Amino acid sequence: MSDNFTAHDTHVVSGLSGRSANHFQYILSSRQSIVCSEPLPEKATLCLFKNVRPNIVQSIRAFRVLDLAQEAAQLGQHFLYASCSDVQTKAELLSTITASFLLPKPESKNYDALYDNLTELIRKAGPQPGFVIVLEGLPATQKFDKEARETLLDVFREAAEFWAKCDVDFRVFFSFALSSSATPAYS
Repeated sequence: MSDNFTAHDTHVVSGLSGRSANHFQYILSSRQSIVCSEPLPEKATLCLFKNVRPNIVQSIRAFRVLDLAQEAAQLGQHFLYASCSDVQTKAELLSTITASFLLPKPESKNYDALYDNLTELIRKAGPQPGFVIVLEGLPATQKFDKEARETLLDVFREAAEFWAKCDVDFRVFFSFALSSSATPAYS
C-alpha cells in the first residue's frame, strides 16, 4: 500500500501512545470509523475514483472488479463487465462484448459498429448517468495480438472522448489474460 496520510484526529494520535500492537492496523481501523462516521455531502467525490479521470481507458491495476461495480452503483452509473479470458479471436471477442453489454448482435460484428453501439445508440436512448466498464482478461494470442488489442482499446478511447464531449463519465478498465488458457489477471 502506498497511501500515506497524517493522523490529525486526537483519537487516533492518543491511541498510538503506549501501544505495542500493530500501529498500521490500529490507524486503519480508526480511520475507517472516522471516515464512516462523517456524513458525506450530496455531491461527494468517492475515494475509489478520486484520482481517476472521468473519461479514460486504463489498466485495471490495483482495482478489484467488485470495488468498481460498487463504486458505479454508488455513483448511479452503468456497470458493464465482459470476461474475455476464453476468447481467441476478434470475432469471439466482439461477440463476448456484445453479449455481455446487451448490445444489438448484428451490428457489432466490427469495431466501427461497436463504437456506434457504445456512443450514438446509447445517446439516442436518453440522458446517461455515466459508465464504468471492465474488460477482463483480454486475449494475448496469435490471432489477437498486441495490435488487435490496441485497436480495440482505441475504440473505447474514442468512445470515452465522445462521452466527454457529452459531459458523461466513461471509465474503462482492462486487464490482459496471463496466457491463452489462463484466467483473468485481476478479479
